Amino acid sequence: MFLGLTSLAFVIGQFWIGVTSVLDRARGKTPERAIARLDAVPVGSAVPFRYPRDEDPCLLLRPDDTTLLAYSQKCTHLSCAVVPEPEHGRLACPCHKGYFDLATGRPTAGPPRRPLPRVTLVTRGGVVYATGVEVTP
Repeated sequence: MFLGLTSLAFVIGQFWIGVTSVLDRARGKTPERAIARLDAVPVGSAVPFRYPRDEDPCLLLRPDDTTLLAYSQKCTHLSCAVVPEPEHGRLACPCHKGYFDLATGRPTAGPPRRPLPRVTLVTRGGVVYATGVEVTP
């Protein structure tokens, strides 16, 4: 019985993620939002932010001087918060030992099968802005 309830909860959770994604796209373009000053993001660090809604945790990553990356912080398996492991070039989901490639957001190990949604970025005047979300099947 417990396994059946867990499976039902998983299906409902995945359905909800899909519905909110479709509704966000139907509403049109996501808003542009300033998320950090570039000089406040040291190389090798991660800065948490929320985008496109306040309920959507994300991570801004700066693996080197010239690269900025941002992903949803919700694991695509069961929405646990992923944590950066830049020394290993990955994001890790501690709930079920899932791993995602830091450069692409694609799953590399564990139960996740879909990549992390990527937040598109632009830098202007020393400020990093989130401009949209790319969901790859």
